[in-house]
Amino acid sequence: QVQLVESGGGVVQPGGSLRLSCAASGSMLTIYTMGWYRQAPGKQRELVASIAPGGVTKYADPVKGRFTLSRDNAKNMVYLQMDSLKPEDTAVYYCNVDRVLMAGPRFEYDFWGQGTQVTVSS
Repeated sequence: QVQLVESGGGVVQPGGSLRLSCAASGSMLTIYTMGWYRQAPGKQRELVASIAPGGVTKYADPVKGRFTLSRDNAKNMVYLQMDSLKPEDTAVYYCNVDRVLMAGPRFEYDFWGQGTQVTVSS
């Protein structure tokens, strides 16, 4: 089984910064795409950013130029640096792994963390 544990959420003023971290643990041989989603009250969960094993990143338009996604494959970690935060960034942020290769070998799919609250407010 694969577990994802997020950290780094909190309350910040508009224009401020936060860094979210996500640690993946389990008997994985390979972790494929890692990413962050967010869900604001009354809205659907949406992709914020994703990063492939080789480092290719994809960002949602609202966060381009403000958020930076990175990963450390040796540590099975993914990081989301969020700068110039806006009130509309307020949401619960979820770490996601789309696919892992386990011993066997076999693939397992679609893992989620428990979520971390980010609140941007003055």
